[in-house]
Amino acid sequence: MEMSSEDNNLMEKVLPPVEQESDVELETTVKKYLRGEGANLETLKDKKLKTQLASREKLYGKSAKAAAKIEKWLLPAEAGYLETEGLEKTWRVKQSDIANEVDILSSRNQYDIVLPDFGPYKLDFTASGRHMLAGGRKGHLALLDMMNMSLIKEIQVRETVRDVAFLHNEQFFAAAQKKYAYIYGRDGTELHCLKERGPVARLRFLKNHFLLASVNKSGQLHYQDVTHGGMVASIRTGKGRTDVMEVNPYNGVVALGHSGGTVTMWKPTSQAPLVQMQCHPGPVSSVAFHPNGHLMATSGKERKIKIWDLRKFEEVQTIHSFHAKTLSFSQKGLLAAGTGSFVQILGDSSGGSSHNYSRYMNHSMVKGYQIEKLMFRPYEDVIGIGHSMGWSSILIPGSGEPNFDSWVANPFETSKQRREKEVHSLLDKLPPETIMLDPSKIGAMRPSRRREKPSRGEIEAEKEVAIEAAKSTELKNKTKGRNKPSKRTKKKKEMVENAKRTFPEQEHNTALKKRRIGEDAAAELPASLKRFARKN
Repeated sequence: MEMSSEDNNLMEKVLPPVEQESDVELETTVKKYLRGEGANLETLKDKKLKTQLASREKLYGKSAKAAAKIEKWLLPAEAGYLETEGLEKTWRVKQSDIANEVDILSSRNQYDIVLPDFGPYKLDFTASGRHMLAGGRKGHLALLDMMNMSLIKEIQVRETVRDVAFLHNEQFFAAAQKKYAYIYGRDGTELHCLKERGPVARLRFLKNHFLLASVNKSGQLHYQDVTHGGMVASIRTGKGRTDVMEVNPYNGVVALGHSGGTVTMWKPTSQAPLVQMQCHPGPVSSVAFHPNGHLMATSGKERKIKIWDLRKFEEVQTIHSFHAKTLSFSQKGLLAAGTGSFVQILGDSSGGSSHNYSRYMNHSMVKGYQIEKLMFRPYEDVIGIGHSMGWSSILIPGSGEPNFDSWVANPFETSKQRREKEVHSLLDKLPPETIMLDPSKIGAMRPSRRREKPSRGEIEAEKEVAIEAAKSTELKNKTKGRNKPSKRTKKKKEMVENAKRTFPEQEHNTALKKRRIGEDAAAELPASLKRFARKN
C-alpha cells in the first residue's frame, strides 16, 4: 500500500514538534554523507545503464542514511567542557576538584612520575593515543601502554637524548641522541643508526608519506624514507641552528622557527622555503598547528602568543601572556602553553568562527619543575607534561575527540588488525611530491597558459637598454700591459656583442632563414623524391 504526498504531509503534522526537528536534523546529516548531487538519469537512453545507475544511487542513499543514524544515535554530538554558573570561572577549577567528580577510569589519568635523575623528558603519543614514548635527556627511553598503565620496555642508552618520535605505529620509534639518530624496535633492539643526519636536534614523522624529518645542529633539514631507507632530501636552511620544528597535519609541510623571529615552511622537493613569515621581533620559542591545518600558533621571547590564519598568512589574534616555551593543539582545538612550572589552556570562545582564544584552564605544578614538552593525548581528555623531574598527566575536559574511527586509529586494535593496517598504509603511501601548501590541487587540471610573445618594439627597447648598460660598464684597472686603450675598446665591443646575442632575431629574419633552409633541403633531394618536396 503506497502513501500519497498528502498523507505524508498529514503524518508530519501529526508528529510531535521534537520528532519533526530530529527529522530535519537527520536530513541535513544525510546531505553531509551523500556523495554530491545524484546523476540526472532522465537524459539517459540506455535502459540497462539507467537501471544500474538508479540502483547504485539508491544504495548510496541508504548508506548515507545509515551513517547519519549512526552519528545521531551512537556518537555523541559534542565533547564535554567545563561549565560554570554565575561568577564562577573555568580557570579557577583545580585538578583536585575534577578528580572528585569524574569516574574511576578517568581519575587514573591523573598521575605524576618522578624521575629526577633522567629529566627533562620529551613525550610522543601514537595516533590512537594507546601508547606513549618518553625520552629523558640523560638517556632514559620508556615505552608505555596508557590503557593498562603498564611499562612495555625501558632502556638506558647512556648518552644525551634530545628528542623522540614514533614511526607509523608503536612497533618502531626514533631517538635523536648525542651524535646520531637511532631507530629502535618495540623490544628495545637497535635497528638502524642514521649517520647521514649528524647530531639531530628535532625529529618528526610524516605518517602519510613515511618520511622521517629532522633538523640538525647546523640547521640542515633532512627527509628520509623509512620504507627503503633512502635519503629523499637534504636542505640547507641558511638560518642557523634551530630547536623549533613542527609538521602541519593537513598538508605535511614542515615549519621551522628561527632565532630571527621568522618561521619558514619546507617541502622535500624544494631547496627554497615555500613560505617565510616574520612572526616575532625576537627568537621563536615554539610552533603548533591546529588539526585542521588552517591555524598556526607561535610564541616568542617577547611574552606573546600569536595565532595565524595560514589561508591568508595573516595574524588573527595576539595573546599577551608569558614566554611560552612549548605549545600544543588538541583534537578539539584547545591550545596549551607551558613555561616554568605553569600550564595554561586556551579555548576558542567563538566556537571556531572568529578564532577568539581566551583562558580556559590553569595548572600549577610543583615549584621547581621546568616544563619541557606539552602534548595532548588523542581521543582522551588528557594532556601529557614532560618536565625536569619526570612526566605528569592531567585532565582537560573537552580536549579529545570523543568518537574514534577504527579505520583511522583504533586504540583497541589486535595484532592482526595492526598488520593489515600497516600493509594498507604502505599501499596508500603518498610520494614526497604531494607535499604542498594546498593539497586540494592534487588531481586538478592545470590551465594551459600560452606565453605571449613580446612585440618588435619591446624587443628593440630592451635591446637598446642592454647595449647602453654594456657600454656604461666600468672596466677594472689591470696591470702588466692589460690596461691599454685598444684592449679596453676590444673588451667593450665584446660586451656589446654579448648583450645583442641575448635577444632573439626579428621574426621576418627567422622566417627567411627557415625558407632558405627549406629551399636548400629541396635542392639536395634526389630526382625521385623531389616531387614530395613542399612547394611555395
